[in-house]
Amino acid sequence: MTARRRLLRWGSWFAVANAVLLGVVGLRYLWYYSALSPSLAWVYAVLAYVAQEAVATYHWLTAPEMIEGLALAETTPGPLILVLQHVGFLAAFRQAGITPLLAGILGAVLTLWVTFTPSFLWIFAGAPYAERVRENKSLSAALAAITAAVVGVMLNLAIWFALHVVFATVNEVAAGPLHLHVPEFSSVDIVALLLVSLSLIALLRFKVPMLALLGVSALLGLAAKFSGL
Repeated sequence: MTARRRLLRWGSWFAVANAVLLGVVGLRYLWYYSALSPSLAWVYAVLAYVAQEAVATYHWLTAPEMIEGLALAETTPGPLILVLQHVGFLAAFRQAGITPLLAGILGAVLTLWVTFTPSFLWIFAGAPYAERVRENKSLSAALAAITAAVVGVMLNLAIWFALHVVFATVNEVAAGPLHLHVPEFSSVDIVALLLVSLSLIALLRFKVPMLALLGVSALLGLAAKFSGL
């Protein structure tokens, strides 16, 4: 089978499946698809967009719940899909008009579909053209620019999560086309700030191995939680 026929075959099946899901789920499926379909390629860059839309725009879950989902997922292999399923489950659990648990499970399955299937479609259908893209200087330069932009988005995600971990209240302030997250300094969590600072010093100054740092940080966090700090 030629690459063109393979692309047509996979694309046809994918289009039919998406049309069915759009008819069943409705317009919300378009958001899931547009937000999550490139997720295996952009990974943490997608999480920045999902966090903003799910928390600030649609109010499917709160910022602490989003942080909890990321923290739980980061303890396992394949953290991206677990975070996205966490969002999909809670969104459907709270918004659907059917049994909440059933809605949550269906939301998690839908999230799994729109995360994996587009990426595998691009892999299977586009693999024959991969070398041509690498040899094309214009396309290679464009991909390099996109990679730089993705790094910036990942930095934005890190700042967003850091602010919501260290401060209990973070307000969004519009400054022209910019939307800035400004914390209320009176709501600072001293324990969280201390743990973040010590972790950064251990990682950057003393080069503590990541797994050891995660383990010690988790134990310190649990100790602070159960001691009432």
